Amino acid sequence: MTAIKHALQRDIFTPNDERLLGIVNVCKAGKKKKNCFLCATVTTERPVQVKVVKVKKSDKGDFYKRQQTWELRDLTEVDAKDASKENPEFDLHFEKVYRWVASSTAEKNSFISCIWKLNQRYLRKKVEFVNVSSQLLEESVPSGESQSVAGGDEDALDEYQELSTREEQDIESMMVTCEYAISNAEAFAEKLFKELQVLDGANIQSIMASEKQVNILMQLLDEALGEVDTIEGKLSSYEEMLQSVKEQMDQISQSNRLIQISNTNNGKLLDEIQFLVNYMDLSKGHIRALQEGDLTSPKGIEACINASEALLQCMNVALRPGHDKLMAMNQQQLLFAELRDTFARRLTNHLNNVFVHQGHDQSSTLSQHTAELTLPKHSPLHRDLLRYAKLMEWLKNTHREKYEGLSRTYVEYMSKLYEREIKEFFEVAKIKMAGTSKDPKGKFATLPRKESALKQETESLHGSSGKLTGSTSSLNKLTVQGSNSRRSQSSSLLDMGNMSASDLDVADRTKFDKIFEQVLSELEPLCLAEQDFISKFFKLQQHLTVAPPLAQPETEDLDGSLPSKKPPQAEHRHSLSSEKDIVRLMMNKIFQSIETELNSLIALGDKIDSFHSLYMLVKMSHHVWTAENVDPASYLSTTLGNVLVTVKRNFDKCISNQIRQMEEFKISKKSKVGILPFVTGFEEFAELAETIFRNAERRGDLDKAYVKLIRAVFMNVEKVANESQKTPRDVVMMENFHHIFSTLSRLKISCLDAERREAKHKYTDHLQSYVINSLGQPLEKLNHFFEGVEARVAQGVREEEVSYQLAFNKQELRKVIKEYPGKEVKKGLDNLYKKVDKHLCEEESLLQVVWHSMQDEFIRQYKHFEDLIGRCYPGSGITMEFTIQDMLEYFSSIAQSH
Repeated sequence: MTAIKHALQRDIFTPNDERLLGIVNVCKAGKKKKNCFLCATVTTERPVQVKVVKVKKSDKGDFYKRQQTWELRDLTEVDAKDASKENPEFDLHFEKVYRWVASSTAEKNSFISCIWKLNQRYLRKKVEFVNVSSQLLEESVPSGESQSVAGGDEDALDEYQELSTREEQDIESMMVTCEYAISNAEAFAEKLFKELQVLDGANIQSIMASEKQVNILMQLLDEALGEVDTIEGKLSSYEEMLQSVKEQMDQISQSNRLIQISNTNNGKLLDEIQFLVNYMDLSKGHIRALQEGDLTSPKGIEACINASEALLQCMNVALRPGHDKLMAMNQQQLLFAELRDTFARRLTNHLNNVFVHQGHDQSSTLSQHTAELTLPKHSPLHRDLLRYAKLMEWLKNTHREKYEGLSRTYVEYMSKLYEREIKEFFEVAKIKMAGTSKDPKGKFATLPRKESALKQETESLHGSSGKLTGSTSSLNKLTVQGSNSRRSQSSSLLDMGNMSASDLDVADRTKFDKIFEQVLSELEPLCLAEQDFISKFFKLQQHLTVAPPLAQPETEDLDGSLPSKKPPQAEHRHSLSSEKDIVRLMMNKIFQSIETELNSLIALGDKIDSFHSLYMLVKMSHHVWTAENVDPASYLSTTLGNVLVTVKRNFDKCISNQIRQMEEFKISKKSKVGILPFVTGFEEFAELAETIFRNAERRGDLDKAYVKLIRAVFMNVEKVANESQKTPRDVVMMENFHHIFSTLSRLKISCLDAERREAKHKYTDHLQSYVINSLGQPLEKLNHFFEGVEARVAQGVREEEVSYQLAFNKQELRKVIKEYPGKEVKKGLDNLYKKVDKHLCEEESLLQVVWHSMQDEFIRQYKHFEDLIGRCYPGSGITMEFTIQDMLEYFSSIAQSH
């Protein structure tokens, strides 16, 4: 350790003007093989700073490096863990607790002692030393323990004790008077010894002079001892007198204690009698209410509630030891049990009759709701039954079997009632929904195979022979020129791009949206009201937040009954979670037909028009989101969530059908292509979807569908352009991508920004390609001439010497220029305009854009020729037969004439 200490002093602390006073080899508690050293240091400069430094061996070599430093003034507590036993663990509390394990207990004690002495000497700060032996916390230690500070550092502390100002002055004056001390140490030591003898003699004389004062002090002490003896004698006499008084008080205390025990026993006996009278007695009024109380009137129900609560309170009283041996107590408990059974039987019979009676009354009034798309309200039934909620709670706590029997009876009758109501409600909804499928002229459209099946299904609902029509969008047919076949299909981007009755489609879809919203709006309050009633009436706290159950929720028994009663300890442990399961089971049983009917309605809407899935996705998502905000674990939230999965599948299927129909699209080989039907169809689909999904919760689903559709549109536009024989490929690409770019720019669909930029890029590229390919080389011979000139220059001929070449002299240039007078150029441009007009379609109105681009390209070529003439034939005075102004007039007059 000494060698390590010297190495650390030399390599780490001496360069930083610090002295190493204490060191201990430690590692972090709980970790192995990560040894380091904690060092206690002080600075050599004033003011002195005391630090605790963590030093660790470098991973790359055998040298040591600082890892962390703490100021000693930040230390708040030192915990040695155990003061009586040898324990190498200790804690240092700085800004946080650092736990260390020393290599030995001796090193730990030595380091803690060093910390204590540094604190006492330099800081005088209140540092708590916990579980530290008092021997370590002495300011000075015996000479035999000079090694208490790690490695003999006590001498180092004394050696480096700070001198006072006066001591410094005395040493300086001594060194001045004894300059020879450096050269003659023996003489300097002899002088100091003589001065020390003089001081010792003076001290002895001073002691002898004070001997008289010591004698006077001893005399005073003798007198004080005499006074003490006198006082002790008086105290002894007083003690004897108090002893007799104490004996008398003990006798009085014994008598009082016996009296107090008697009073205590009498009081306890009175408390027992009052306890039995107050808590185990039931009034005659309560007994009469339990036996004969009226369960139909509000006053009678209130009296029964009070009586049942009083009976339950009496039965739940915790009897004290010995009460069960009293005959009166046993008789009273038998009376309470008989009253409980009697009232439970009366209450169960009455509520069974109420459930049956109310169920029949409600079912008889269903016909008045069938004309409108509304569900009967059961609030009167709930209001009447909620008067018995406290009695149901009493029955739940006292007779679990009868309580569960009432639950099964309620579920049985209400499930039949709701099944009839919901079935009729959905029949009306289907009839109203199917009535939206007429064509614009009021006639019935031809139905494809799927619509024919739908017609038969809806006719069975009407009970008549009337025909049913599908929506116009689902019956449109794409007519391709040159083909006599027609294909019947559901709503698609092809149909939307060529609809003749879009107004009717919008009206039909809006009507469908309202019907679907009305269905969900009627079901939502119905389910929430029923679930709220069940939780209140049967006292099932499904809204409480509890830990999830350890086991899966119990399923119904084979006979449809609720789960059997659990053992008391299991019921106590999982009562809240099991009550939530009971509510869910009861709701599933009562409304077992809702999910089936909703899926049937969704299937019908999807058959009528596949784009109905967009409306249904938005509406269903909103209602699921609303239901989850009210209660995520509710029956309504779970059921609507399951149905939402079906709607999402229909939506995905709709998108897949659109992509498939794009891929199957064929064009006529003899007709001009123009804007493709699925391109305009995508535009109308996007407009419709943006209207439907405005502020919708499931916007992400639409964005994913957009990306799939637009990629399919891009791919199939290119496919059609490659297959086109009548219209140039660049025209098909240019017109359709211009239309796509315009649509995306207008609708501002953020998820399609990249596709919008790509559409613009494709439109621009194919516009430029079409202009260059169509324009070609309008001055072909002149162009060939100057290509030869550029070739000679590229071969190394100087530009001003080109005119001396035989094939490219001035006469040849004039001859070529004369072949292109302005009249011929204008005639060629007029033919080009007619050709472009024949290629382009009228819907996109790109003729003037293309014509302007051709004008710019023609002018660019003209300027290029003039530049070559100026560089290769300087001073020749040769110019073209027409000017740029002439060209502008040609282009303008041709555009105006057409």
